[in-house]
This record gives sequence, structure tokens and C-alpha cells, in this order.
Amino acid sequence: MRTLSAKKQDVEKNWILMDAEGQILGRLATQVAAILRGKHKPMFTPHVDTGDYVIVINADKIRLTGEKLEKKMYHYHTGYPGGLKSTTAGRLMNEHPERLIQKAVKGMLPKTKLGNAMIKKLWVYVGGDHPHQAQKPVIRK
Repeated sequence: MRTLSAKKQDVEKNWILMDAEGQILGRLATQVAAILRGKHKPMFTPHVDTGDYVIVINADKIRLTGEKLEKKMYHYHTGYPGGLKSTTAGRLMNEHPERLIQKAVKGMLPKTKLGNAMIKKLWVYVGGDHPHQAQKPVIRK
């Protein structure tokens, strides 16, 4: 018996809707990352993008456990000397809660061109509305 390897043209991509209300950030991010990679499908192939599109709604109602709101730091560099900037998870949650989920999921994907293509299939929205009704997303817990 031969092992079948998925090909790009054979992959069927679906749209999945996930509600982040009341969920813990890391647990939601692992589920989303697995769906973006395609690990939930029997035809998963590591070097082919077999994953589905994911829509996450209610990003502002996500939970962080412990003291992460005050103590977890996110860093970035502007590119200029002395340009290291930092912000806390709490401040990021107040200003841009969708970025909190995007950063968590991106950290769980491969750091390659394939990983960059996978993160583009993630759509995160603050409220309960999204503009993707035409794609008929399947609701997943």
C-alpha cells in the first residue's frame, strides 16, 4: 500500500467559524492553528497547505488566565537604534484584541513561506458580525 501525498489542486478548503467568547487564548489558538495547517483532515501533508479558512468572532471576549493581562509583554522593533517598543497583553486587549489572537496563532504556525500563507487564511473580528456569510462558514466549538 502506498502513502498518498496531497497535492495543491486536490485540496478542498472550507470556511470554519469559531466563537472566542469565554475561551482561553492559548487553547483557542492551538485549535485555530491546527485547522489552518490542516491537521484535522485525513489527507494532511506537512509540505502542502491543506488547511481551511478560519473566522474568529468576539475577539474582545477572550480570556487570559493568571496575571497575564499585566505581566505578559509583547515586543517589537521599529528598525531604528534604540527602537525596541513593548506593550502589555492588557493594553493590547483594550486597543486591538484581534491582534492578540493573531499573534498567538502566528507563533504556533511554521516560520516559513508556507506558514505565511497559512496565517493569511485567518480572519479575526472584534464583534459578533463578520462579512463572510457568502462563504457559508461551518460553526465549530
